[in-house]
Amino acid sequence: MSVVVVVGGCGHVGLPLAVTLANEGNLVSSLDIDEKKVALVNSGSFPFVENGGEELLAKVLSEKKFNATSDIKCLVDSDYVIVVVGTPVDEHLNPDPEAIINVLDDIAPYLNSSQVLILRSTVFPGVTARVENWCESHVPGLKVSFCPERIAEGHAINELYSLPQIIGTRDEATYDKVANLFRGLTPNLIFTSPEEAELAKLFTNVWRYIKFATVNQFFMLANDFGVDFEKVRSALTFNYPRAAEMPSAGFSAGPCLLKDTMQLGAFSNNSFALGHSAMLINEGLPLYLVEKIKVKHNLADATVGILGMTFKQDVDDNRSSLSYKLRKILRFQAKKVLCTDPYIKDPSFSDLDYVIETADIIIIGTPHKEYKNLSFSKPVVDIWNTHGNGVLI
Repeated sequence: MSVVVVVGGCGHVGLPLAVTLANEGNLVSSLDIDEKKVALVNSGSFPFVENGGEELLAKVLSEKKFNATSDIKCLVDSDYVIVVVGTPVDEHLNPDPEAIINVLDDIAPYLNSSQVLILRSTVFPGVTARVENWCESHVPGLKVSFCPERIAEGHAINELYSLPQIIGTRDEATYDKVANLFRGLTPNLIFTSPEEAELAKLFTNVWRYIKFATVNQFFMLANDFGVDFEKVRSALTFNYPRAAEMPSAGFSAGPCLLKDTMQLGAFSNNSFALGHSAMLINEGLPLYLVEKIKVKHNLADATVGILGMTFKQDVDDNRSSLSYKLRKILRFQAKKVLCTDPYIKDPSFSDLDYVIETADIIIIGTPHKEYKNLSFSKPVVDIWNTHGNGVLI
């Protein structure tokens, strides 16, 4: 049994990791500065949608293997310190390589040389080396590893047990210590250098982002030609393994994919042409939809309803959601814009029934399961093909 503290432990990445590690017999604390989230978690509730989350949380709380806290002193007795904090880009769209260092400066008095420091946040290439240098001057002997999170939001607990874990570190002794912790979740462990692990994480997210940009570009090309892209996609993927993984068109957003593409852009000294093109395509999709709607409808006299405001289906996270960008564009173009989402409490949103009844045009912003069996008597823009009627606008 090990004592583990997850810094940033009440968030979308930290909390699922904390409760799964506790479920494997470790004593785990989720350290977080958000007092409301700490209280909510200790009461047995997840602060966000996570399949199986509340059941597992109730179990580890009852077994007294887990607690959430805002008391930084919990770090003193820990064997492992796992840092899971946001690493955003700044106002100039450049990554902040100091985000992790700033957190370490805050917790430095509570760290010691017998611990293992595990970086879980997606970082700019070279940040782990900066952390190692920081440790040499602040906490000599503190072992460091970069172990990127690889989960899909809403399915984190299942994927923590099912996906291989990359362990990026300099030496076998540190690898063995980190492996002892993660082996309870998965037997599939991969030993890399920190730099290899950093790039593996960034390449994974950017690969997905570029794939989505590719199909979104295909959608625009087909749509401009008057052809339903979804029929093309269905034809070319049917029993054809070399195209089996082609996704459908749709908004590609959230807190990671765009940000990590920006990070690779900065890492390449802004020579990452493929990534920059992907950003133009994916971020430009809401405007493309509005321009196409204007060809057939007089938006100036129309009320438009957007169904779904989260960045992906069946979760309650609206960070970087392109539905909000769509709303902003439509507010300038349409007579009125109504929004609804079953997972977000927002006083500016309307009930689903009211939006369907009132809007002249419906746009599926996020393909939540609640929308799949709806019927409409008015024009619907559904690039996700939620209802199987195609995606031609």
